[in-house]
Amino acid sequence: MAVTVEEAPWLGWIVAKALMRFAFMVANNLVAIPSYICYVIILQPLRVLDSKRFWYIEGLMYKWLLGMVASWGWYAGYTVMEWGEDIKAIAKDEAVMLVNHQATGDVCTLMMCLQDKGPVVAQMMWLMDHIFKYTNFGIVSLIHGDFFIRQGRAYRDQQLLVLKKHLEHNYRSRDRKWIVLFPEGGFLRKRRETSQAFAKKNNLPFLTHVTLPRFGATNIILKALVARQENGSPAGGDARGLECKSRGLQWIIDTTIAYPKAEPIDIQTWILGYRKPTVTHVHYRIFPIGDVPLETEDLTSWLYQRFIEKEDLLSHFYKTGAFPPPQGQKEAVCREMTLSNMWIFLIQSFAFLSGYLWYHIIQYFYHCLF
Repeated sequence: MAVTVEEAPWLGWIVAKALMRFAFMVANNLVAIPSYICYVIILQPLRVLDSKRFWYIEGLMYKWLLGMVASWGWYAGYTVMEWGEDIKAIAKDEAVMLVNHQATGDVCTLMMCLQDKGPVVAQMMWLMDHIFKYTNFGIVSLIHGDFFIRQGRAYRDQQLLVLKKHLEHNYRSRDRKWIVLFPEGGFLRKRRETSQAFAKKNNLPFLTHVTLPRFGATNIILKALVARQENGSPAGGDARGLECKSRGLQWIIDTTIAYPKAEPIDIQTWILGYRKPTVTHVHYRIFPIGDVPLETEDLTSWLYQRFIEKEDLLSHFYKTGAFPPPQGQKEAVCREMTLSNMWIFLIQSFAFLSGYLWYHIIQYFYHCLF
């Protein structure tokens, strides 16, 4: 489509802005990620002497890095409106977020809307596609202890065993509290047709806005992290020991992301900012872990029901522009999520100052050695 004379200046500004944003993102990564790695290396003695304090400091730096990613969208006008229950109330408890997956921008959206939820981001573990391991942020996620899962039937059973071992070795030892999981196992546009064919074959509801979830990873997480009771006391120790260590997984947060006109944001848009300012809507429902069945068949049915309800939530949103009110209420209340500009300035300043510092330290040792 030809560009008119009137549109040319606007298009030129969009391109120039995208290039400037991309340049800043590259610079941001070049100073922040190496600085994070250098701090982690120099803090290794603390990891031996006081592991809990080490992972606390690492978690803070991890939160700052995710805050920088969130700021790229924030300054492009990509904001978040939150609906449903207030998850700040359970920020210090252990929880699993079950999130519908439409595009790469879902991850960025969560990075933004969880920034003001206390210690959540610092103590969370992501389950994401293995392809993210090879991105610029992959090394950070590997150090933090996030899990990269390889999709596909050929890898499924083996990957679930690896996930189980990963949780046993990294979740409690690194003082993790929340896990973010996309149970659909892929983007909506890629899985919808397969999911609908499976639903038709097995006499399950026909879903358009979400796909039927896979239960494998959820099943492994619940079995690994739910504190079981045996003969009135927690398995593997007495009640006082459990209270000192962990009360186990306590909540499931059913999280539904909705984009206006069902047009999701991808990571390229988040970085380059060429799309007009957009409000993404995130809906939360909290379920006590005691209400979630742990047996495989019952858990599968429970998960299916949650995604059937997500379908209803999204259908209502796309028709009305709002999520439906909770049962027993006449009107749904939403909350605007905001980021502090001063906080963003401080973490960005720390990143660039750290990059400058580490550059000169490494340069000094290089000249001393060579």
